Amino acid sequence: MTPRRPEARLVRSYVVTDGRAHPTRNTLDLVTLLIATTDLSLAGLNPEKRRVMEVCRHGSLSLAEVAGHLRLPVSVTKVLVADLMDSGHIVTRAPIPAARPSDTRILQEVLDGLRARL
Repeated sequence: MTPRRPEARLVRSYVVTDGRAHPTRNTLDLVTLLIATTDLSLAGLNPEKRRVMEVCRHGSLSLAEVAGHLRLPVSVTKVLVADLMDSGHIVTRAPIPAARPSDTRILQEVLDGLRARL
């Protein structure tokens, strides 16, 4: 007897994306943060786009996190998110860049200045 896979997908990816393989925007990266807007109605959205909105309503998530929550390939998630961006349902933000190390000379001057005041 073959074990059943939990939540096996019954719909092919190309059906979910209306046959498109590429998003309408080329600005999405795995770490792009997605934020759901709350003022637009979800009427008219297909089930997968509604799921994206439900996951993103709890706070900002990266594209990779959303794909993981939905158990969809990243390429399919990019197409769905791009559509939601076009309709105004999703707003994106670039991730916060990592801080660059400070110049040790500047830090030494600050430390010397603080010591001089004490």
